[in-house]
Amino acid sequence: MRLTVNPLRMLALLPGLMAALMLRIAIARDPRDGERGDVPGWVMITLMSAVLVAGLLALAQEQLAAMFQDAMGRITG
Repeated sequence: MRLTVNPLRMLALLPGLMAALMLRIAIARDPRDGERGDVPGWVMITLMSAVLVAGLLALAQEQLAAMFQDAMGRITG
């Protein structure tokens, strides 16, 4: 089974994801809502990591797939 992902399509999704993230942060930081705190650092790190993974996948999908297939071939014989 071979996964096919169009790198340009994934890169095209990043601006929308970033806009949604910024909107969510703005809602979470609403000063009128005293019970909501700042966005925790781990949330930002998780989202930034997801964006980095998506970017790497978009740029190096074929190389990563070839490495995976090679590794699986060595394990199964």
